[in-house]
This record gives sequence, structure tokens and C-alpha cells, in this order.
Amino acid sequence: MKERTKLLLIILIFIGCYYIPWGNPTIRQSGLEAFMMLREYAREHVLTCLIPAFFIAGAIAVFVSQASVLRYFGATARKILSYSVASVSGTVLAVCSCTVLPLFAGIYTRGAGIGPATAFLYSGPAINVLAIVLTARILGWELGLARAIGAVLFAVITGLLMAFIFRKDDAERAKGEMFLPEDEGKGRTLTQDALFMLTMVLILIFAAFARPAEGSAGLWPAIFATKWYITAGLLIVLGFMLKGWFVKEERLTWVQSTWGFMKQIFPLLAAGVLVAGFMLGRPGHSALIPDHYIQSLLGGNSVWANLFASVSGALMYFATLTEVPILQGLIGSGMGKGPALSLLLAGPALSLPNMLVIGSVMGVKKTAVFSVIIIILSTIAGMTYGWIAG
Repeated sequence: MKERTKLLLIILIFIGCYYIPWGNPTIRQSGLEAFMMLREYAREHVLTCLIPAFFIAGAIAVFVSQASVLRYFGATARKILSYSVASVSGTVLAVCSCTVLPLFAGIYTRGAGIGPATAFLYSGPAINVLAIVLTARILGWELGLARAIGAVLFAVITGLLMAFIFRKDDAERAKGEMFLPEDEGKGRTLTQDALFMLTMVLILIFAAFARPAEGSAGLWPAIFATKWYITAGLLIVLGFMLKGWFVKEERLTWVQSTWGFMKQIFPLLAAGVLVAGFMLGRPGHSALIPDHYIQSLLGGNSVWANLFASVSGALMYFATLTEVPILQGLIGSGMGKGPALSLLLAGPALSLPNMLVIGSVMGVKKTAVFSVIIIILSTIAGMTYGWIAG
């Protein structure tokens, strides 16, 4: 963080402490809601959900070669292969909306087709593994699943539409080739890497396994009763994998990468939770913004509510994962399920600063078309999900 930014942050905190009328009952209740929401996150989501997800993101960043992924975006690559890789690259590369911009600029200027490049541009932040896990954990598995499926489909559809609309421009750029570094040998098989990732994913699943509803019978209560034994066994297996398959330098790099994600995301997430709690409160608890305002703008499943959510998400900037606590507060204040998905699908991939950077890479016209496609698709997806979810 730059010294100027630190100074500005200190000044803003001082102004807030000096001028906020904490004697007002509504302000005092909003402040309480902010810290109650932060406590809820710390108790229910950090140890069993976020920490395992951070280690998975760190492993993906270190042990999955970005060069091997980006190589498939070239103009000569097969469309099925290039769009398949682009649509799931967010999970593989584990990048945020800021990190994806230089990667997009690199592959686009080196000859990638506009279709695969924009599919990658959308999927990078939209299918962030941490965001999907946190969405499912806090907002419900249905919304998490809808977000994951919608993001993959959006990446493909957006890329295909961009490639069709700008097919003449793409033909002129098809002469370019991408030059990326070769993969370095790592001394492990693909099966070993897959088993290592699968073990960490299973640790996340069992550690975060929620308590079944009262009176439930069958498999789920049995899994919940033994989840910590299963998690402990998986941790032992993971330890043997790390000892036998990875050298010391790789293990250290993995831990450093995980710590890098934590340093980058934890402060932003904590700040996002505090702001969301102060403005919107927890579900069932009012805060600064009255519930009827949210219900009038984003309640129900109308075209206007979904479109408003899509446009708002496209213009606003969400730091990684902060869209989840913000949506938690909005849903608790009366936001409909459809508009919630619309915002989730439009928000992480677009923002006003993001659009300015994209415009400098591929031009204003292509950027405008890309943004409009995302907004329209998000609106349609939100209305569809709202209709299905009832």
C-alpha cells in the first residue's frame, strides 16, 4: 500500500470517528450490526471455509502452469478447446478482477482471438474458486451453483458473440501468434497433482459440512457426525503427499502464495463485511438503509429489478469476495433471488475502472459491446433463476 493511500485511510478513519453521530440510535444500531456481522463471519466461515480455500487458491497459483492454459487461446487453436479452456480459466488461474486485466492484455496483444480472450476476461474473476465457495457457504448452495454454471455459460456465450460481431477485425489479427514460455518440469505426474488438489477440495467440503436439519435421517447426519474424523484423515493423507511428492522449495512457495492471498483478501473482506453490516445489517436486523428502499428497487423478479442489479453490479467495483457480504445484507433487506444472481454475474467481471482499462486494450467499441452483452445476459439469467427458485 502506498504511503499516500495509508495517509488517506488514516484521515478517513479520523473523520469518521470525529463526525459520525454515534449518539443517534440508528447509527449506534448500525455500528453494532457491522461488528456482529464481522463476528458471524469469523466464527462460521473463516476457519472451516476460507482457510482451506486460500490453500487451494495458493496451490493452483503455484502448481498449475498459467503458460499451459494461456497457450490454448491463440488464433490457430481449435474453437472447442480454446473456449473450453477460457470458460473455466477462472478456476484454474484463481485471479481477481484486477489481476485478470494484465493477463487479458497479454494474450490479446499477442494474437489471441477476441472470442477466447473475452471469454477468459469474463471467467477469470467470475469463476474465482474462493468467491464460488463463499457464495455457496453463505448465500446457499443453490445460488452458488447458479453462479458457477452461469459464469461458465456466460464466458462461452460472450466469447462467441464477440467473435461473431467482430469477425472481420479478428480475421485481420489472426496472423499474430502468441509467444509464451515453456512449462518447466516439476517431477510429478498429472495424476499426482490431481489427487493433491482433490484431497484439498475434500478437506474443504468436509470441514465446511453444515449441520443437517433437525430430524434428518440417512447419509447426511452420519457424515456430519464423523466430519472431523474424515477431515483429520484427509489432513494426514495430505501431509504424506506433501512429504513424498513435493520438495521443500515447492512447499515454501505454496505457503507464501497462500499467505499472499490472505494478505490481499482478508483486510478487504473484513472492510467489506463492516461496511455491509453498517449499511444493510444482518438478515432480519435493520441498519442504516431502511429495508423498504431495497425492496422497492430490488425486490421481486421484475425486468427492472434485474436490470437495475445488473447495471449497478457492472458499474460498481467489488474487491474480491466483498460482493458476498454486501449481497447477504441486501438479501436480508428484501432483495429478490433473481436480482441477487444478476448482480453476482455482472459485478465481479465488470466495473467502471475495469472498463477503462479494457477500453485501452481493445478499443471503446468492443468494450461497450462486451459490457452490454454481460448486462443483458445477467438480466436474463437473474429473471430465469428468480422464476425457477420461486
